[in-house]
Amino acid sequence: MVSSDSLQPTVTAIADRYSSLFTLPSQKEILAWLLALSILGGSLTSISAELSSANLITGLIMGFSIFLLTLLGDHVNSRVFMRSDPILDLRRCSFLSASSCVVLYAFAFSANLSSLADRNMWIKIMSAGFFAAFTLRLFVFSMVSSLSYHKKVLPALSQPTFFLAVSIFSRTGKSDIGFGSLILPITVPAFLAIIGIYIFSLSVDAAGKRSIGVSSLSLFRAFLANWTEGLNEPLEHFFERLGEERSIKVSLLAFKGKNNLKAVMIVPAIHPGPFRNTGSSLLPSLIQTTLKSKLNCLVSVPHGISGHDLDLASHIQNERVLREIAKSAEFESFGSRATELVRSEVEGASATCQIFGDCALFSLTLAPETMEDLPRELDYEIFEEVKRSGLATAIVIDAHNSIQGPFDREKAVKSLRRASTNAFEKALKYQPQPLQVGTAEIIPDEFAVRDGIGPGGISVIVAKAGDRKAAYVTIDGNNMISGLRERILSRLKGLTVGEAEVFTTDTHIVTGTVKVNRGYHPVGEAIDQDRLVNYIEQTASDALENLEPAEFSWREVSTPDVKVIGERQIANLSLLTERTVERVKKTSILIFPTMAILLAIYLTVL
Repeated sequence: MVSSDSLQPTVTAIADRYSSLFTLPSQKEILAWLLALSILGGSLTSISAELSSANLITGLIMGFSIFLLTLLGDHVNSRVFMRSDPILDLRRCSFLSASSCVVLYAFAFSANLSSLADRNMWIKIMSAGFFAAFTLRLFVFSMVSSLSYHKKVLPALSQPTFFLAVSIFSRTGKSDIGFGSLILPITVPAFLAIIGIYIFSLSVDAAGKRSIGVSSLSLFRAFLANWTEGLNEPLEHFFERLGEERSIKVSLLAFKGKNNLKAVMIVPAIHPGPFRNTGSSLLPSLIQTTLKSKLNCLVSVPHGISGHDLDLASHIQNERVLREIAKSAEFESFGSRATELVRSEVEGASATCQIFGDCALFSLTLAPETMEDLPRELDYEIFEEVKRSGLATAIVIDAHNSIQGPFDREKAVKSLRRASTNAFEKALKYQPQPLQVGTAEIIPDEFAVRDGIGPGGISVIVAKAGDRKAAYVTIDGNNMISGLRERILSRLKGLTVGEAEVFTTDTHIVTGTVKVNRGYHPVGEAIDQDRLVNYIEQTASDALENLEPAEFSWREVSTPDVKVIGERQIANLSLLTERTVERVKKTSILIFPTMAILLAIYLTVL
C-alpha cells in the first residue's frame, strides 16, 4: 500500500497534468481567425499556379466559400452529431476546423505549385493533405468525444471533404480534374486513417484496463469534462466505482449564549478534495451552508487531520455526511467552565490546547514553515492520551496555515506530537473558569475562488476563560502564504487577545482554477494581504463586542460505509495517468509513421 505522505504530490501531479489543458480563444476570435485564414489561404493558393487578377478573385471566392462551408459544417457537427457530447461544442469544433484548415491550405498551396508540371501530382498532394487533416480531426474526436467510434467518422470527414470540393471547383480554367477522379485517391487514405486511429485508441485504452480495469480514454474524457465544462458527474462515476468504504468521523463543538446558539465549530476527519467541484472539494462551505440554515448561528469548519485518502468519492457521499451532521447537531448537555488557551512550541512545531469540560480542543501548526496534511495516526495518539487522562474526547485541528517550500512529514509529526503533549499537560494545570464567547463572520465580495478564497469567507470565535481571551480565526481557503499568519496574530494582539490561531478549511474548490504551479493560490498569494488582515481585525473586533456568558457542548458523528477515493486508488490513478502518457508516446511512434509510410507507398503506385 502507498504511504499516505505520498498522496499530496500524487494528487498534485494528476491535477497539474489536466490543468495544463489549453484554453481556447472565444468563438468570435476563432471565427475572425478562420475568416482571415480562409481568405488569405485561398488567395495564396490560387495565385500560386499563376499570378493574375482572375486567379486572385477566384482565390477570394474560394476562401470565402470554404469559410461558409466550414461554419455550416461546424454548426451541424456540434448541434446534430455532437449534441449529446459535453465537450465538443461549437467553439471547440470551430477551433479544430481552423487548425485543420492550416494543414489543408499548406497542402493545397504545394499542390498548385506542383501541378504546373504534373497533373497527377496535384491529386497525390491533395490526397495527402486530405489524409493529414482527416487524421487530425478523427484523432481529436476519438480522444475527446464519448460517442461511439463510428459516430465520429462523419464529423471528422466533413471539413476536409468541403475543402477538397471547393479546391476542385476553384482550379481556374482547368477541367482536367473532377471530383470523381479523387474518389479512389481519398478513399484509401480515409480507410487508412480510420483503421490507424482505431488501433491507436484500443492500444491507449488497454493501459487503463490492465492497470485498474477502466478505459484510459473514458477516464481522460471524464477529467476533460470536469476541466472544460465543470461537469463532476462523469469523473465521480469513476471515483464511486473505484472507491472504498470507510467510517467517517466528524466532531462538533457548540457554543450557546443566553438565548440561543452562537456558533458551532465543526472539524471533519474528511479531506476536502481532490480538486475543483469533485468529491468533497467544497465540503467545508457545504457544511457551513447546511448547518447555518438549520441552527441559525455562525458555523466554522477548520481542517481536521486527514489526507487525500479520505477524499469523498462524489456529491452523493457529501449528501450522506451532511445529512448525518445535520441530524446529529442537537445539543442537550452543556457546560460553562473552560481553561484558557495555552500554547507549546517544540522545534518549530506549535500546538495549542483549550479544555472545555471533558473535551480538549487542539490546534497544530508548523508556521512559518510549510504545513501539509498530517497522518491520522497523530490524531489517534492525541485522542488516546486525552482519554488516559480521564477526559472524554479530543478535537484536533490541522491549522494548515503556512506554505513556502518542502514539507518534512516525519520530522513534523515527531515535533507536533511532543508539542501537543506539552500543551495538554499545561492546560490540565489550569483551573477551569466561567466561559464567555463572541462570534462574527464576513464574506468579502472582492475575494473570489480564483484568488484562493472559498465561499465560506472568514469567521472568528473568541473564547474568554477568566481574564484571558483566545481567538479562533477560520478562512475558507487552501493553506496560506508563509508569514501571513504571523501578521494576523500580531494584529489580533492589538485587540487585547491573549492567544489566537488562524486556520484554513483546506477547501479544494480553489484547486485547478488557475494556471499556476500548484493549480491554486494559497490564501494571501493573489489578494491584497493588508485588506485581508483588516477584514480579520474588524471581524475579531465585532466578535469581541458581542462577548457574553456562554455554555458549550460537543458531539461526535460517525457515518459508516462512506465511499472515499482511498490512497490505493489515488496512487492507481496517478500511475494510470503516467502509463497512459507513455502508451500514447509509444503507440504514436509506431502507428503514425506506419500510416505515413503506407500512404506514401499507395500514392507512389497511384
